[in-house]
Amino acid sequence: MPIATINPATGETVRRFDAHDEAAIELRLARAAATAARWRDTPVDQRAAVVRRAGEILDRDRERFAALMTLEMGKTLKAAREEAAKCATACRFYAEHGASFVAPESLGSDDEWQNTLAYEPMGVVLAVMPWNFPFWQVIRFAAPALVAGNVGLLKHSSNVPQCALALEQLFRDADAPDGAFQTLLIESRDVPRVLGDDRVAAATLTGSEPAGSSVASQAGKLIKKTVLELGGSDAFVVMPSADVAEAARVAVQARNINNGQSCIAAKRFIVHEAVYDEFARRFIDGMRALRVGDPTDEATDLGPLATESIRDDLVKQVNDSVAAGAKLLLGGHPIDGPGNYFEATVLGDASRGAPAFDEELFGPAATLFRVPSVDAAIELANATRFGLGASAWSRDAAEIARLTSGLQAGIVCVNAMVASDPRYPFGGVKRSGYGRELGAVGIREFMNLKTIRVRVGAAAAATTHAE
Repeated sequence: MPIATINPATGETVRRFDAHDEAAIELRLARAAATAARWRDTPVDQRAAVVRRAGEILDRDRERFAALMTLEMGKTLKAAREEAAKCATACRFYAEHGASFVAPESLGSDDEWQNTLAYEPMGVVLAVMPWNFPFWQVIRFAAPALVAGNVGLLKHSSNVPQCALALEQLFRDADAPDGAFQTLLIESRDVPRVLGDDRVAAATLTGSEPAGSSVASQAGKLIKKTVLELGGSDAFVVMPSADVAEAARVAVQARNINNGQSCIAAKRFIVHEAVYDEFARRFIDGMRALRVGDPTDEATDLGPLATESIRDDLVKQVNDSVAAGAKLLLGGHPIDGPGNYFEATVLGDASRGAPAFDEELFGPAATLFRVPSVDAAIELANATRFGLGASAWSRDAAEIARLTSGLQAGIVCVNAMVASDPRYPFGGVKRSGYGRELGAVGIREFMNLKTIRVRVGAAAAATTHAE
């Protein structure tokens, strides 16, 4: 895939970039390693100050960053502004709380021993990031990593190179030392060469299952730490006690996050038969009302899909699902004309073997399922290789307890759509990956936990004997 900005709304190639050659890659690796040795010893308050300034720049230049995101991957300007604002919030959060998250912890002491747990940075971390949230996915790694004393090398998706370079410049403008955060303009085939370099200590990847498997396999052979956030086919479960009107309203929003291109977007809507007809009617009406069009138009609800191949994949998945017996309840077709546009789509009655049942649909296409009980809902929700997030709708305490304990996911949100938050750990189970980002847990993923035991009783005895 060429490294290029191709406007998804028009198909126009705006700008192409040459990939970094071996000499350029080596220069950045050497610079990262040299900076890591100094950055780890920089006082944490100074590291936090850099991240705080990055947040201030994100707020100040929000419109510019939003326009760049919309140009390169097609999200609406409103969504792009919200993404930039969320990035600024994460920077402020880690600037304020990061020092306490990485401060040494007492493990208890007695007359003989003082025991401490120290958190120490790993060094150079390679971040392989996707195009769908071109700023947020990067910032949620970079902000905690830099406060922790690590340095970052970013391999961004090839269709958002200007976002990748803007992120490098962001931290430079925030007075990060040269080499603390660098972008590598490389193709996927070059990732093994960088990951295999001894100066790279660990890697984080957000992306597809094949990409995650490839990076994790190589890292495992090299005994390097990885964190993976992969695909999702999130369940949105609605029980009879729920506020069905509110659930249906939020469901439309939850499905169409980022033009439907989000791992945590709700994709499978599992509804109790007692309220299925009402929910389906309200949900389909809400999907039908969405305005598809130019992402720079403030009135647009759904912009284009990010690339032509993503649109074509979705067309095939919908067609194959219908051929396998799923009912097409709304939409289902690409929109004629320039750009990668696709209709808001609803499928029903998909069965195992259909893409709408087994696969992640990346775009504005939802699948409805009817179930007779909470147990049947949980069983169907878990009948997937994914386990990123789940949304559960109920006002019955016993039912809520059953849903939150039974749903296999890294995060379960009750009476709300799934969303990440800088304050709380985020990640998946099963084929959705492992490890966690965000919160105190996230900042510690790329830190060495060192147990320090000082035998004070023995030291005191030795001193007394010497005297």
